[in-house]
Amino acid sequence: MNIYVDKNALIDGNGTKGHPFKTIQSAANIARAGDTVLVAPGVYRENVNPKHAGNANAQITYKSIENLGAVITGAERVTSWEKVKDNVWKVIIPNSIFGNYNPYTTKVYGDWFDARIVAHTGEVYLNNKALYEVNTLDEVKKPIRNEKSWYPDDTVYTWFTEQDDKNNETIIYANFQGNNPNEENVEINVRENCFYPQAEGIGYITLSGFGLTKAATQWAPPTAYQEGMVGPHWSKGWIIEKCDISHSKCSGISLGKYLQPNNDNKWSKWKYKDGTQTERDVICQASYDGWDKEHIGSHIIRQNHIHDCGQTGIVGHLGGVFSLIEDNDIHDINVRQNLAGAEIGGIKMHAAIDVTYRHNHIHHCTRGLWLDWQAQGTRVTQNIFDHNSLPNDFKVTKDNVGDILSGLGEDMWIEVSHGPTLIDNNLLLSDRSVRLAAQGVAFVHNLIAGSFTATGRGTDNNSVNLPSNRFTPYHEIHGTKVMGFMTIQHGDNKFYNNVFVQQKLRPEMQKLADIKKNEPDDWDDYNFTVGTKPFDGYPTFEEWKKQFDGYCGIYAPNSDHYYNHLPIWTGGNVYFNGAQPCDSEKDSIISDKEVYLKLEQMDKGLVLKTNLFNALPKKTDGVISTDTIEMAFEPEEKYENPDGTAIVFNTDFFGTHREGVKVTAGPFTDEEEIGEKLF
Repeated sequence: MNIYVDKNALIDGNGTKGHPFKTIQSAANIARAGDTVLVAPGVYRENVNPKHAGNANAQITYKSIENLGAVITGAERVTSWEKVKDNVWKVIIPNSIFGNYNPYTTKVYGDWFDARIVAHTGEVYLNNKALYEVNTLDEVKKPIRNEKSWYPDDTVYTWFTEQDDKNNETIIYANFQGNNPNEENVEINVRENCFYPQAEGIGYITLSGFGLTKAATQWAPPTAYQEGMVGPHWSKGWIIEKCDISHSKCSGISLGKYLQPNNDNKWSKWKYKDGTQTERDVICQASYDGWDKEHIGSHIIRQNHIHDCGQTGIVGHLGGVFSLIEDNDIHDINVRQNLAGAEIGGIKMHAAIDVTYRHNHIHHCTRGLWLDWQAQGTRVTQNIFDHNSLPNDFKVTKDNVGDILSGLGEDMWIEVSHGPTLIDNNLLLSDRSVRLAAQGVAFVHNLIAGSFTATGRGTDNNSVNLPSNRFTPYHEIHGTKVMGFMTIQHGDNKFYNNVFVQQKLRPEMQKLADIKKNEPDDWDDYNFTVGTKPFDGYPTFEEWKKQFDGYCGIYAPNSDHYYNHLPIWTGGNVYFNGAQPCDSEKDSIISDKEVYLKLEQMDKGLVLKTNLFNALPKKTDGVISTDTIEMAFEPEEKYENPDGTAIVFNTDFFGTHREGVKVTAGPFTDEEEIGEKLF
């Protein structure tokens, strides 16, 4: 059955084509499996709460009749501003508009959030651009540029809020820098979500072609009830496609967990267990509460434009397992630097078990993709990562080095996971490609133009005098059952047929590198040298297994070999512009040819301009496959498809077949492809 919605209908109807509902929620109240809700263009100021689930054979589909014509927003327009003085305006909002959730009394809060920052989940927008919240009225009257933001010129557009308890009103002051807010489009966050079921288990829903924007979402750490502006809320089988998702205070899409009242932000509230321990508690409880492939995950997130969110574009823990995330354009996440903490990225997911990230463009974010804990069976393939670091015009001074380091960023961070995590046929073009505080990661046929950082570090829990290894879980193969916990030994990484290109560091980035080159810490080594060089000293497999010759168990004279670095494997890698292999890599090709890389947005799309293919040796090594790559050590799982079938890496970034028994390193098969549209 088709159900029709049109906010511009003369009267609220019954959902038929001739008498449509005026709100999407009215349709959501009656839509059942197999139904399609068709929404006419318009701005729908509501928080849609789907009441019924579809099923595996019949989704409930919500579709914008005109692509991006229907916009669901958590904001309300405000036209009753009164001028205070100069550029400062004031508005008084009756708290009755907020119901039981007032974004201007609700502070951003949660585990791993930087509690030194005072921020509310509310926001003020001028012509679809968020203003910057400050903590005093004086900072509205006399704003100071915030150089931490990627857009410091915008930081003088400020707002401040306070409560009139006597009259039960919210007061907002804002500096619009000469604009008259009653003549411009000024909106404020009112609702917590845009399209989000309040009950768990509302699965098999398709959301297609909508704009979703401006919601007062809360911080979404893995130990909390992870909410987003849109998301499935602990269910199975959602499809979110062709949507424009923007301006969530914290997270855009949540594939996150359900509410565990006894564990919710427990580290922040109870304090006696550290976050790592409460995270282990969360995972174990979920396994008893029905976290399995039959009930949770298997979502598809595709062809969306996700941008301008404060914490993450996509966030998830446990609830995103077995999902496909493909063909999304994700950018400008956390670049305002008004929120800070350890849960930030274009995509930030814990427990990305058998999740595939394919052909996404993740760029201009504080951090690109952060795979934290249990990236087991995870595949990152055919993606483009660029400009996921500091902005082009940042400046280093003695006073701001600490602030800069907190936003240094990288294309990917793989943290305290045992793998297998497969990274193949990607372009990693930022200053720093991968923070590799994990093991069991295979890199195959990538173009890597940034450095590896945090190798051999970043896996302890920040204690000062006592050991604090982070023991993290690994799971049954292609499932969620916990099979064991182990700390990270580092190594067990594989590098096959990659191209490494050392880019010239930007002057300010070089200055930062010079400052930090002799100051590694527990979390970062501040390495900017491209290549496998950080793995100097790691054993080959043959060297590693010799440790186990002779006695074993309690009779062994020294059992350190159970805790030493795991081996690494290399083969077929090519190095340009001074990129360096590690000392155990004997068959690498080090070229003296200069290679340039320039990613450009052209009329036909995103194109890589480079002379790489002219410089690249052709047909240098054999085809890599699941059988070529040693299984991940701790879970004893192969680098294979989620259904257990083998992967043969005989297709490139474009899906073009690699001809012959020997192949060319990197993500491209021939020169003509490089000039083609990448995204």
